[in-house]
Amino acid sequence: MDYLFHPFVSKRHTVFAKKGMVATSQPLAAQAGLEILQKGGNAIDAAIATAAALTVVEPTSNGIGGDAFALVWMKDQLHGLNASGPSPQSISALAVKERGYDKMPVHGVIPVTVPGVPAAWAALAKRFGRLPLLESLKPAIRYAEEGYPLTPILGKYWRSAYNKFKTSFTTEEFDAWFETFAPNGRAPEIGEVWKSPGHAATLKSIGETDARSFYEGELADKIDNFMKQHNGFLSKDDLSQFEPQWVTPISTNYRGYDVWEIPPNGQGMVALMALNIFEKLPSPQWQSAETIHHQIESMKLAFTDGQAFITEPEEMPISAEELLSDRYAERRSQMIGDVALDPQPVELVKGGTVYLAAADEEGNMISYIQSNYMGFGSGIVIPGTGISMQNRGADFSLDESHPNVLKPGKRTYHTIIPGFLTKDNQAVGPFGVMGGYMQPQGHFQVVTNTVDYLLNPQAALDMPRWQWMNGKTVHVEPEFPNYLVQALERKGHDVRVTSDGGSFGRGQIIWRNPETGVLQGGTESRTDGAIAAW
Repeated sequence: MDYLFHPFVSKRHTVFAKKGMVATSQPLAAQAGLEILQKGGNAIDAAIATAAALTVVEPTSNGIGGDAFALVWMKDQLHGLNASGPSPQSISALAVKERGYDKMPVHGVIPVTVPGVPAAWAALAKRFGRLPLLESLKPAIRYAEEGYPLTPILGKYWRSAYNKFKTSFTTEEFDAWFETFAPNGRAPEIGEVWKSPGHAATLKSIGETDARSFYEGELADKIDNFMKQHNGFLSKDDLSQFEPQWVTPISTNYRGYDVWEIPPNGQGMVALMALNIFEKLPSPQWQSAETIHHQIESMKLAFTDGQAFITEPEEMPISAEELLSDRYAERRSQMIGDVALDPQPVELVKGGTVYLAAADEEGNMISYIQSNYMGFGSGIVIPGTGISMQNRGADFSLDESHPNVLKPGKRTYHTIIPGFLTKDNQAVGPFGVMGGYMQPQGHFQVVTNTVDYLLNPQAALDMPRWQWMNGKTVHVEPEFPNYLVQALERKGHDVRVTSDGGSFGRGQIIWRNPETGVLQGGTESRTDGAIAAW
């Protein structure tokens, strides 16, 4: 891909390498992936190593008790993995209402769903890896046993979570969170060494059993016992029945490039829908208020429909194919005018995440994402294990008429999404932007920055971002040009300039030159991002 010069100064330089590259949000995790590459592993082994290390060195965003998705490019073919776990078999909307809730709680044992992360590691290693799972987990085990010093952004979010939790997590089920993540009665400081022996032992057990101990053995027993003790719904039976699902990725063609996402229950389709709508509008212009207005309106229409309809595929009232159709894009694009819309779902025809990218010299590439959700997730830690449980069930609706209503054994609308770009059936490479509902918005902006403006990977990530929140409300970063803020306000947008870029996602990109095999990567300047290259 050839890049043009633009009057925009990136905060970092794009990194180039030949033999391998790992890009993620924490330097030690990137280094773990590189270590595995240098031991003879491929890009998938490196991704597993990096992902496992991230559960240790960035627990503010993910954990062993979370979910994962992956897009794997190997032998000129793209494969998708959905490792999001379902709700427990004993839960239902009625059961939650009977406990006094009118909507799903965010913390505690109720929103805990089956974790998919350990199964994702095992499935990736078995199908595409070159090394035993335990070998790929060794760097993470070492970090957990020996400890590591907190990096600046990590320390900031850790302290923020502790300050919030110390007043809200006052009942017994949250004790293990404080024992694990605030062992000295406070959050660890930036530069202070934190370790988690229980985390190390758990990773060893997962590696030695190819994750079966987590779903059928000693770790499953510990999770089951804790949930029974605290009146939770998740059981060992729920764990033992879980298997991750290999899926066919979905895509749209955007100005000659195929943009790939995981199909529902993930929200990746929202990014594709927005790109389809935006492509129907006038050609984009660099730093133009009209273009950014069109981008925001495209995204808000796609997001409104995504949140209304995306759930398990068989329960969606409108198919993914229809939402990605040219007919749908044309219909929605015609609604976009000169002023901001207050969006409503399309009328139906009757009838707290980590992201990483890895590549090796053989051309194998992986786009991988895992998360506990909302930072530390549910706040539930299984004592002595370092297993921090996710709260994905918080996104279920208790409204029986909603497509995403809570049912036994059902996967919810899922925020975490990996992305991948190809052109003419050849891999360009993996990309992703983590951060809750910012993720499809980040994917959309990274793709348009790359394809429309020919920005290199680092510049594409560093461009000031906008984030549609709801209605006509749009947040922008402090660096967002003031003349554009004023122009968007004249078009009816309620634009709010934020104090920092922490809520605008954290992305990684690796592109590969198909002729030379040279890799070029960008990493997130909004966090402790790093690229380990060989």
